[in-house]
Amino acid sequence: MSNLRDALENGKFGITAEMAPPKGYSFAEQMEAAELLAGKVHAVNVTDMQSASLKASGLGLCIKLKQAGVDPILQITGRDRNRMAIMGDVLSAASFGIDTMLALTGDHPVVGDCKDSKPVYDLDSLGILKMLTKMEETGCDCGGNEIAGGAPKFYKGAAVTPVYEPLFLQINKLRQKVESGAQYVQTQGIFDLDTFKRFLEEVDKAGIKTHVMAGIIPLKSAGMAKFMNENVPGIAVPQDMIDRLAAAAEEGKATGVKGLPTKLGIEMAAEMIAKIKDEHLCDGVHVMAIGAEKNVPIILEKAGITI
Repeated sequence: MSNLRDALENGKFGITAEMAPPKGYSFAEQMEAAELLAGKVHAVNVTDMQSASLKASGLGLCIKLKQAGVDPILQITGRDRNRMAIMGDVLSAASFGIDTMLALTGDHPVVGDCKDSKPVYDLDSLGILKMLTKMEETGCDCGGNEIAGGAPKFYKGAAVTPVYEPLFLQINKLRQKVESGAQYVQTQGIFDLDTFKRFLEEVDKAGIKTHVMAGIIPLKSAGMAKFMNENVPGIAVPQDMIDRLAAAAEEGKATGVKGLPTKLGIEMAAEMIAKIKDEHLCDGVHVMAIGAEKNVPIILEKAGITI
């Protein structure tokens, strides 16, 4: 059984991290990070060419993680593959014991680094969830053909954006994802718990039953926070956090101490995780360290979180 499923469905506080495959063919750096994450998280979510940036395949890194004893979550976007290719990847993943996935529509290639690449979008996130749910229910592939040995079972996830206007549209999309088979959802990065609480209240009012994992992004600088506010949909870093990071940078310059903003970002992330768990706001957290996965165990330790 999926480690994440086992945790969430047994009332444990779920903890996942995120990792991107390399822009190359050596997984050495990712496997070093995996050693640090082993035993600290329930699973590692492997991105699928995030921001439409060409990387090695997510399935390749998922296989390496599984072989190293770290439970992977296979991200699947509809951007680059049609339903046949998606199902082929899913069947290959199952053959390696990978049983947890996350469905995404995927950023358009125009925002990425291979702009001449043509998008596919045969299926969006809803379509991917529906296809896999039907596969599991019927034992057949996307063409209605019986799958040899029976259909594999996946713990299926989706994404949601708590900071969205009008919010009812995001709530309606979340309902559709759950009805299509999503058993858990991870949110875009959150930085304001009051806003997050309002989102959770709307989910409850809508009668949507699923496991919610709060997205946590450790900030590294005031510049990073400003960039995300301006360029990443669904991100809203409060000004007071930006000011604190800027002040830490100034202190570092004045004292000659390097890395103070990053240290502060780690502390703020740990504080938020601890509050989410202590106040029982949701079922877990998904930590997106964006290339600094080695900091995830530090954040979890500061938050007092263990699996």
